[in-house]
Amino acid sequence: MDEEYDVEFIEREERSAKFLVRGVTPAFANGIRRAMIADVPTLAIDEVRFIENSSVMFDEQIALRLGLVPLSTPPNEFDEDDVVTLSLDVSGPATAYSGDIVSSDEMVQPAEENVPIIDLKDGQRLELEADAVLSTGKDHAKHQGGVAVGYRNLQRVETVGDRGEFEDVDPEIYRGVIQEGDELVDTAEFDHDLTNRYPDQEVAVEDVEHAFVFSVETDGSMSVEELFTRAVESLDARAAELEDAVSL
Repeated sequence: MDEEYDVEFIEREERSAKFLVRGVTPAFANGIRRAMIADVPTLAIDEVRFIENSSVMFDEQIALRLGLVPLSTPPNEFDEDDVVTLSLDVSGPATAYSGDIVSSDEMVQPAEENVPIIDLKDGQRLELEADAVLSTGKDHAKHQGGVAVGYRNLQRVETVGDRGEFEDVDPEIYRGVIQEGDELVDTAEFDHDLTNRYPDQEVAVEDVEHAFVFSVETDGSMSVEELFTRAVESLDARAAELEDAVSL
């Protein structure tokens, strides 16, 4: 892409973040959202081979639960044809958790250790092998690295005068992030009600052109920064393919 855009993090944790992107169109912002949900490949269990299952749950039910366990997916380390083998062997009385899964590749581990798989009673055992493959959310929801992705326009708030002494005041609810001068303020700081922020003033609110605030949460397969970067890269690659096709 030839366009320039700026990214500024407002809140930043390993699995969730809120950040501002400037210099993009609404269409491109929506493209980023869709790419974070559907275009960034992640590893997930796709095939399970049961060696012993004396639990009360059918093989298919356990396989479904295993497929939904997020696995760490280091960027650019795996190709579509690669397979990572995992194993699980737990005897009751005990609860089999995602943390009991053993991976053949140290780079690929359950993103959460405390996801319950099955409660095993005395004398019951679950032993299996599983293959994890790389794919995208377009193929199956278990490959969606972005589990909660949304965005909205950044809004600028300016005071335009004093409120009348006897004027009735109704709540003015705005959710997200507002811009006050050069400062960015999360509306959660004043319970999303502008009348709390400006109790005695009239304000004007307008969208900031080409500026969008993203709220993103991942399943733990990668960080928010990695997810965003790889989503933009996927858009860039698709645009280049289209450009090549049109120029033929």
